[in-house]
Amino acid sequence: MAKVEVERVYTIGLRQKMKKYPRWLRAKKAVKYVRNFLSRHMKTEPENVRIDASINEKIWERGGKKVPARIRVRAVKFDDGIVEAELVE
Repeated sequence: MAKVEVERVYTIGLRQKMKKYPRWLRAKKAVKYVRNFLSRHMKTEPENVRIDASINEKIWERGGKKVPARIRVRAVKFDDGIVEAELVE
């Protein structure tokens, strides 16, 4: 079992970032944006970021066209470089 190296809580703003995409693409792009945001801030590759199903369900909750304005995410980075993210309740 890998040891926990860093644990942080982020508020990721999606409102302005997703306005530049067509309405039917917004939820798909939001999931990719969350993955890239976490890889950038936790200093790892995007392939090493594991997004919990709760984040995906929150983004797709109102359909593909209406993403939430912001989401709060708890990210945990392990010493092997893997980042696991889950929604903060």
